[in-house]
Amino acid sequence: MLSRLKIILPAAVLSLFLSNSALADAPSYGPQLQGFDYPYPLKHYAFNSQGETLQMGYMDVAPLGHKNGQTVVLMHGKNFCAATWGDTIKALIGKGYRVIAPDQIGFCTSTKPGHYQYSFQQLATNTHELLKSLNIKKSVIVGHSTGGMLATRYSLMFAPEVSKLVMVNPIGLEDWKAKGVPYRTVDQWYDRELNITADSIREYELKTYYVNQWKPEYDRWVDMLAGLNNGPGHKLVAWNSALIYDMIFTQPVVYEFKNLQVPTTLMIGTSDTTAIGSDIASPAVKAKLGNYKVLGKQAAKMIPHAHLIEFKGLGHAPQMEEPAKFNAALLKILGR
Repeated sequence: MLSRLKIILPAAVLSLFLSNSALADAPSYGPQLQGFDYPYPLKHYAFNSQGETLQMGYMDVAPLGHKNGQTVVLMHGKNFCAATWGDTIKALIGKGYRVIAPDQIGFCTSTKPGHYQYSFQQLATNTHELLKSLNIKKSVIVGHSTGGMLATRYSLMFAPEVSKLVMVNPIGLEDWKAKGVPYRTVDQWYDRELNITADSIREYELKTYYVNQWKPEYDRWVDMLAGLNNGPGHKLVAWNSALIYDMIFTQPVVYEFKNLQVPTTLMIGTSDTTAIGSDIASPAVKAKLGNYKVLGKQAAKMIPHAHLIEFKGLGHAPQMEEPAKFNAALLKILGR
């Protein structure tokens, strides 16, 4: 027994040492993601909203070579940032598109206000004001994940200024609360977000986003989120995240898909299982959620004249899982 303890104890001590070393080496970024590198120069748009002076971080990337005169606006998801569009931006500017990739208020390189009434209408208005300041009168709107919900709202509010709408694995293709997912209060979301770690982010994304297939390049995006949550703005980041989750859960857009009047394409990784609140849903309810093989087809039928592209076997972020395949499909859509 003593000899066994002699063998086990050093291993336990080594494990604890490595764990503590990993914590010490964990990135720490500022409340507006200061210290994290973006693939293109970052700019800031300053404006006032709800009595707050705010800044939206964004990339405005000029086309390379021949300019085709079109602008593409890329809207990120809840656990993503404008930086995660890096491969797509490179592909688009290479074909003559100007690309605007903003970080929404409450996210990434943008302000985390102490008090803000989040709505997709407000975020759409913020983005519209940014585009006005850049003298952009018409654009292609591409939204991923939560950005797909925002892109839908933007296209409903500002239809004459949208030439095409593209949604990439948008959440909000179903109404989770109507399907029986329990409500979390903002305070409950806040408590949850305070306990976010790099390990919990990686575990969730591996299972939900990437079909249990991890690639080394995904580590950068785990560091991005973990570093933001691990930084000096930890509580403010968690508070804004809680408010945003409440917005997502309580403001479904699925009932308004029928009202979209712009040319719309859905790009769906069919193995995605993302569903807000599925972690606290009963087994019976959870079994009905996040089935993108079905949800993509259902949404395409609801949206007038929608086009559906499916990436079989891919998960929540096809633009990051298979960039070449995704970008080729996106460029084909935009070139129609």
